[in-house]
Amino acid sequence: MNPQSNPQLELAHEYVRNTRKNIFLTGKAGTGKTTFLRNLQNDLIKRMVIVASTGVAAINAGGMTIHSFFQLPFGPYLPGKMEDASRMRRFTGQKISLIKSLDLLVIDEISMVRADVLDGIDEVLRRYRDRSLPFGGVQLLMIGDLHQLPPVVKDEEWNLLREHYRTAYFFGSHALQQTDTVRIELKHIYRQSDEHFIALLNKVRDNKIDDEVLSLLNSRYIPNFQPKEEDAYITLTAHNASAREINSHKLAELPGKVQQFSASVTGDFPSFSYPTDEVLEFKKEAQVMFVKNDISHDKRYYNGKIGKIIKIDDGIIYVKCPGDYLEIEVKPDEWKNVKYSLDEENKEVKEDTVGTFTQYPLKLAWAITIHKSQGLTFERAVIDAQAAFAHGQVYVALSRCKSFEGIVLHSKIGQSSVRTDTVVKNYTEEADKNAPDEAHLTQSKVEFQQTLIRELFDFSAFKRHLEHARRTFLGHSNTLSTDSVTQFQAVEEQAQAEVLSVAQKFRPQMEMYFLQGGLPEENTELQQRIQKASVYFEDKVGAVILPLLKNIPLITDNKAVEKLAAEALGDLFKDLFIKTACFTKSKTSFVAQQYLQTKANAEIDFLRTPTKPAVNKRSAAINTPHPALYHTLLKWREDMAAAYEIELYDVLPSKSLQLIVQMLPTSTAALKKVKGIGKGKIKQFGTELLSIIKQYVEVNELQEMQLFLPEIEVPLKPIKPDTKLLSFELYKAGKTVAEIALERSLAPTTIEGHLAHYVGTGELDVLDFVEQTKIQPIIECLQASETGFLNEAKAALGDDFSYTEIRMVQKFFERLVEQGEI
Repeated sequence: MNPQSNPQLELAHEYVRNTRKNIFLTGKAGTGKTTFLRNLQNDLIKRMVIVASTGVAAINAGGMTIHSFFQLPFGPYLPGKMEDASRMRRFTGQKISLIKSLDLLVIDEISMVRADVLDGIDEVLRRYRDRSLPFGGVQLLMIGDLHQLPPVVKDEEWNLLREHYRTAYFFGSHALQQTDTVRIELKHIYRQSDEHFIALLNKVRDNKIDDEVLSLLNSRYIPNFQPKEEDAYITLTAHNASAREINSHKLAELPGKVQQFSASVTGDFPSFSYPTDEVLEFKKEAQVMFVKNDISHDKRYYNGKIGKIIKIDDGIIYVKCPGDYLEIEVKPDEWKNVKYSLDEENKEVKEDTVGTFTQYPLKLAWAITIHKSQGLTFERAVIDAQAAFAHGQVYVALSRCKSFEGIVLHSKIGQSSVRTDTVVKNYTEEADKNAPDEAHLTQSKVEFQQTLIRELFDFSAFKRHLEHARRTFLGHSNTLSTDSVTQFQAVEEQAQAEVLSVAQKFRPQMEMYFLQGGLPEENTELQQRIQKASVYFEDKVGAVILPLLKNIPLITDNKAVEKLAAEALGDLFKDLFIKTACFTKSKTSFVAQQYLQTKANAEIDFLRTPTKPAVNKRSAAINTPHPALYHTLLKWREDMAAAYEIELYDVLPSKSLQLIVQMLPTSTAALKKVKGIGKGKIKQFGTELLSIIKQYVEVNELQEMQLFLPEIEVPLKPIKPDTKLLSFELYKAGKTVAEIALERSLAPTTIEGHLAHYVGTGELDVLDFVEQTKIQPIIECLQASETGFLNEAKAALGDDFSYTEIRMVQKFFERLVEQGEI
């Protein structure tokens, strides 16, 4: 299907490719929604992942289930319960990298996705991407038809959800309502060609059933209908039990022995995703349906094609379909269960096969449920919709058939059986009033390009990481070397002066060009300004700041501090590594598609680049005297630690090494003056240590006055470690309050007090600790309190509120007051 041959498909393709708008692609049954998705996978630059609500739908769409990809709990997702939900998700580093690299998330069969599930997706994407943007800034393409099968919501689930959602349908999602979602409805129907039948289906779909329409539908009611075997009718029924009973009864009526065919299952392929039965039971003359498209050149069958088994011989099942001249030789076929990962070679999202299901692409087909018929096409069907229990089931059943004459009703259809949810009707009518046009598309393209240009010159993430790194270095200055801290501060000052301040001044200039209107890609003056700015920032970021960051030595004996500092530098390096690649590409011209591709490639390049910052234990700091001696002592310390199987600081603390290269002690008496070297270390290592120092002094002909300075300048007392910061870092690393308390040998209430401080600063979300519904009662209690003491608030609120919850909300409340929001 060529999108250029269909105006709505072409419009959808433009919105997906050239905007960041969320899109709901809908349309009547048979309008080509699934085909559009298949074509999209072949020609889209954006990195996309496909998910669906059920296993079978996911397998058919070539993707994963929503719950599997996002690791969501299967129960209702309640707003304000992020703490409980987050415990369900322990993503690997590779999954996090994949989520961070996503441009487009495709959700197939969106009509069956609940609103709370969509908000659960939003929470995951925000957690690992941009917390300030719905869905973390990922574009959504939602495909489906609200007039077909609705989301499944049990009564007990809706009792919990109804307090938070006005509807269970996906468009009730709080996150989605924060976006300007574009609804595109496909008009051309490919499945049916009879205009009268199409008009009839539209009336059923739109709940425009009058006596004339009902009479026409029920004209297909044929009491005691007994189809001819060669006509290959299939019965569509509302319940699994009815379909199984019909198939079993029909199979038992046939003569001959049942033959069984067992599937071959490898790896991870859950049973609920099986596209057909694990054990198929067939006989000659059995009516069967293909459950897969023939991907060979011959295209002999399609998903939903019905035929009859005429022979089973030597592992081959021969099926003859009505209207076909030749029978079809059917052999086992393979379905794949895929998971997504980043391919570092071609820098694309790739589908990794984690399991396979190999079976004959057939199933008994005297009957099938209406639910499982969604997406299928039949020549002839007997429809038993009397027990239809969900909105849209009758429409789904009727629209499976190619022609009105191919339908036979098992029972008459009444007004109560043809139901359209009024919530869906109202949503659809409102969306029709705001249908996108060419002007909206053009403006969306403009906004998209402007957003990418702002993103190119936006250093807010780098600034946040810089502030975090500063807290790490200063907060641990007692264990990091003085030169480590000094060099970091020098880099920070240069970054502030030459990058952050300049970027802040450049932003208003861009906005002035944006006011001129039109597509930024076509604005010559803006392009020239972007190119000049890209040259400047490429030089400052790539040629100056990056090398300085890489050369900051992390000299410390504390492995935990070493890890924290290395991670802080790594975040900074990654920010600037990606920025540099984007600036290099934009020096010649800014093109949205090229920018997206460059940014995505740079993210993968960073993961495997050998130039990433590493813990630089043996590098001499820029202010260290006698760097050659310093390197020699570092190597000697490593050798001693390996020989005695002890830690480096058990040989000699890093602070002591730095004092040695300043004092150059060549006698035992002088060595004793070095802080951190006592009698024990002198006895164990003194002889070798003095030998190294003396040799260096002699070779370099140093003056006697340089050898030992009895009165050295005592460095300033190091900053005391910030105990709150330590707890904060451990919490951000994924540890629970209990785990932090155990690791730090502190009471859990103490750790909670530390974390409450960061709720007060806004660096931790109060919703991580307190349910949404409890926040307002606590604030009201605090406002009414005369003393503001926790015990007074606890006594007033009762046992339903913990001291922890009150403490967290108190800090949150204080921040709101300070910011003037209350």
